[in-house]
Amino acid sequence: MITISTDKAPAAIGPYSQAIRSGNFLFCSGQLGIDPDTKALVENDVEKQTLQIFSNIKAVLNAADLGLANIVKTTIFLSDMANFPVVNELYAQQFEGHKPARSTVQAARLPLDALIEIECIAVYES
Repeated sequence: MITISTDKAPAAIGPYSQAIRSGNFLFCSGQLGIDPDTKALVENDVEKQTLQIFSNIKAVLNAADLGLANIVKTTIFLSDMANFPVVNELYAQQFEGHKPARSTVQAARLPLDALIEIECIAVYES
């Protein structure tokens, strides 16, 4: 196993890694809408947090020499399912037609009282 880490995404706020490569798979920890420069959650706005999350995911994937097209599965955690339509539209724009498998669930509470968290699994092409 190989630990993936980059300063272009927020450092882990607990005893975990940003991502772990195991074989041809990359398992990415959940990302919040934290700005890696300020180390603070961006505004209390689901659109801004979602866009920051995708920036963070791209940075972790880039550190592992991958991109969004390599993602095969995502899990989205929302503090309120009422935000699903906005998140779904932004999600579709980010993936530009690529459609990884996905689960979306409402969580009672997310770290830092975030509105959204996204984790993913990516694969290296063989």
